[in-house]
Parts: sequence; C-alpha cells; structure tokens
Amino acid sequence: MLDPKKFDKDFDALVQRLSTRGGNLELGDFRALWAERRALHVSLESLQAKRNASNEEMKRIAKADPAALERLRGDLRGLSQDIKEQEKQLAAVEERLQAVNLTLPNVPDPSVPVGATEKDNVVVRTWGEAPRFPFTPRQHFEIGEKLGLLDFERAAKVSGSRFVFYRGDLARLERALAAFMIDVHTSRGYTEVLPPYLVNRAAMTVTGQLPKFEEDAFKTAGPDERFLIPTAEVPVTNYHADEILEGDRLPLHYCAFSPCFRAEAGAAGKDTRGLIRMHQFHKVELVKFAKPEQSMEALEGMVDDATEVLRRLGLHHRVVLLCTGDMGFASTKTYDVEVWLPGAGQFREISSCSNCGDFQARRGKIRFRPAAGEKPQLCHTLNGSGLAVGRTLVALLENGQREDGTVRLPDVLGPYMGGRTELRSA
Repeated sequence: MLDPKKFDKDFDALVQRLSTRGGNLELGDFRALWAERRALHVSLESLQAKRNASNEEMKRIAKADPAALERLRGDLRGLSQDIKEQEKQLAAVEERLQAVNLTLPNVPDPSVPVGATEKDNVVVRTWGEAPRFPFTPRQHFEIGEKLGLLDFERAAKVSGSRFVFYRGDLARLERALAAFMIDVHTSRGYTEVLPPYLVNRAAMTVTGQLPKFEEDAFKTAGPDERFLIPTAEVPVTNYHADEILEGDRLPLHYCAFSPCFRAEAGAAGKDTRGLIRMHQFHKVELVKFAKPEQSMEALEGMVDDATEVLRRLGLHHRVVLLCTGDMGFASTKTYDVEVWLPGAGQFREISSCSNCGDFQARRGKIRFRPAAGEKPQLCHTLNGSGLAVGRTLVALLENGQREDGTVRLPDVLGPYMGGRTELRSA
C-alpha cells in the first residue's frame, strides 16, 4: 500500500511514475478522491480554527456580555455540527481512498528503467556458456516422457490440465533439488522455516495478492475461508505482521520450501506443454526484512544467493533488471534470473527477486525500532525464488541430456541422489 504522505508532497510526480507501469492503470478515481480528501481537510481545519477562536472569545466575555455569550454558544453548536458532518464525509472518503489504494501497485524505484514490456528489460550480467550438442536437443517434456519419468496423461485424468506425476528418479530429483537449495541458503545465513500452506484473506492482502489478483488464487469453500498459497512469500512475510522488531536484528533472512498453487487465470494458452506453467509446483522462497537504508543492498545479495544455486549446478544463466511495465504488483525494483534451456532455445525465468520497500510492511504493520526509546518505522520487505524447483529440474533435463536419451546430473547432487549421477528409463 502506498504512503499517503508521499502523495501530499508531490502528487503529480508520484502519479506520473506510477503511470509508467502501464497495464491500463486507472488513476482517475484516486485523483478525484485525493482532491476531495484535501478539500475536506482544508475545510475542517478552517472550521476547527473558528471553533477555537469562538471558545477563546467565550472565555473573554463570559461575564461582561451575557447576550453575546449566548449568541456565541449558538454559533459553536452550529460549528460543532458542521465539523461532525465533515468528519463523517472525510471518514467515508478515507475508506473509499483506502479501497482504491489497495488496488494500486508499488511505485517503481528511480533506478528502474521505464518500459512497457519485457523487451525493455535490461540484461545486467551473464554467467557461463550455453552447452553445445552434436544432436538437436529435445525439450524437457520429451525427455521426461521418453524416460517414463513424467506422466501428464494420468495426472490429467486425476486433476485436469497443468498437473503431472513425477516417477522414479525424477521424483527423487525434485526432493533432492529442494534439499540442496535449502542447504545452500542456510549455509549463507538464512533461517529455514516450514510455513502453513493455507492462509487467511488478511495475509494475502498484506503481500498484495488481494484484492487485485483473487482470480489467480485457489481458495477453500465454506464459511472458514482459506487460500492455498501461491508462494511461501505470503506466510513468511506475514510471520512478522503486527510486530515491532529490534533494529539491531535487521536484516532478517528466511528461506522456506513449499508447494505453490496458482490458477493461472491470465495464462490461457501459454506454455500448455511441460512443467513451465503448472497449477501446482514446488519452490524454495527467500524472504528478507531490512531497514530502508539496507534494502537495496539486501536485494543485490538476494540475487547473488539465488544465482549461487545455479552456479553450483553449472547452469548457464543471466540476470535481468525489469522495466517499470514488467514488474510485479508489490515490487519497487525487481531482478529476474533466467536460465538457458537448450531444448526450447531460449532463456526462461527461474527466479524473480524483488524489493517491495515499505509497500507490504504498511499493509501488515511490520515495523522496527531503530534504537531504544525511538519511534518505530516501517521495515522494507524483500522476496525471491531460490529457486523454482520444477523449472530447475527442467533446466537440468535440457542441459544434461545425451543423444541416447539419458541425462547427466551435476556432481553436487550426488549426495542427495544416493550417489546417482544420471537419469535413465524408469
């Protein structure tokens, strides 16, 4: 949620920066409500000043002029009634403004390039080289199905499209990758948490999934409403909701493995084959809580933590700074990490690391106290994938494939795979 004080300082500049996000962002109602709010504030301040002046005048003439005193009392009753009425109007406007504010995305940081689509994103750096094959490389779903390790047909029978059964060593590889990622991150200072997979509406609102993206969420039926988490960002960011943290503890680093559930309502027809866009997938999530002056450095560190997993796996990848029109709703600055998929012949996102500033913390009342006795301030929250497990598996299948259909696995996964270094037919 955006800071109202920033709109008071320079409304037009803030609206202009928001407009660079594109996406048919509608700011007309917000502008009109803000103007109405400002006018009511000015009017109330004027009425309150008149009331205070009348009170002082009453004290001055209390005994000297009883008739004038009675007239002032009448005026005060009228002023008090006007103030009450305008306070009601202001409360109603504030409520409507709050509802609109919940639909507005975060303001892009000045360091974010202005652009409309992913074509305007900026490649920051690239690591490694794309592997060369003496044959035409296959896509991951062709490899997995040929080995008998991926079964989309039976999953569709059970659950519908965008679901899959993993089999044999591929199922084990999914578990191995999650454990490997968690071990990497905990060795780099993250605290592991295992979060709830069902959350309430308030938690989804704090992180920005609601109210704007409710159609992309799965939720339970009945009066006891719960949402299946689209990412562990939701429960882990809410871990410190309504708390005041000690400033000397920041930044805090958490990592969490979880399933993720997404309706993909806006993705009809996209990536219909394979594991790229599923209704259910696994991810290791990174979440940080930082002081405002720490958060951009913390973001750079989070990107390095995510890419460390890829470096250890030997996977060719690049880091991309997203433009204003391609960022997520709650983010003020985002880097995507994209891994090379030789079968698909392109880079694909495998992690998205975002600094949300105080956008989520304001919704969740997540604060810190800079020092003893000082006034609490809002934290900055950050989140990122470290990594999407299924997409990492996709990258391993496509980059490690051999002409005979088997797949070579990175040596670092040997201890997690019972010493196995390749995938063969089930």
